[in-house]
Amino acid sequence: MIDAFSKAVGQLSDPRIRQVLWLSMGGALAVYVLLAIGLWLILGSFTLTDTAWLEAVIDWVSGLGVLILALLLFPGVVSLVLGFLLEDVAQAVEDRHYPEQPKARAQPLAEVLLSTVRFVGVMVFLNLIALPVYLILPPIAPFVFFGLNGYLLSREYFELVALRRLDAKAVDAMRKASLKRLWPAGAVLAVLLTVPVVNLVAPILGTAAMVHLFQTLNRRPA
Repeated sequence: MIDAFSKAVGQLSDPRIRQVLWLSMGGALAVYVLLAIGLWLILGSFTLTDTAWLEAVIDWVSGLGVLILALLLFPGVVSLVLGFLLEDVAQAVEDRHYPEQPKARAQPLAEVLLSTVRFVGVMVFLNLIALPVYLILPPIAPFVFFGLNGYLLSREYFELVALRRLDAKAVDAMRKASLKRLWPAGAVLAVLLTVPVVNLVAPILGTAAMVHLFQTLNRRPA
């Protein structure tokens, strides 16, 4: 895993990776800002009490909730944007490190869209369910957050990469057999996605690292 992420960092200077980086950063920031504004407007449209000071407290708590929720949803948002740019990242990594590989299967846009939207929906749903735990039990919140999102991210990124070269049944079997190696990689990615500025680069690193992990697992004797 360390080697996979090291190689991913080392390829950030690749012109093809930089192009995807700028596109994903711009798209993710735009969606993220719109998401935060939308949540703020929705919460701000409700008046729960006529008492000024109490309404001010509610507004403050609502604002804090928007910030927390926006942070929790950020991994899903950037993954949604990156889902449409994955092919370029994976191909750039394979061209540099695995040039002997045959041409990968090009995933249809509908397949990428369905997979990405499904993933984002599951991530949002599960994090909303876990939100009370994050707020009520702060000491264990990081473990729940990174454990939950680490699993989801490892699954999504691995499948997006592996489905370019294997059928769904083979990918599912490989993922389940390699969960102990993939889950920590997903947890690292979840951590990176919560670090300001770094979270804009994290999806690129996660995709590139997962290509290396997949190639290692795919070459390992059964």
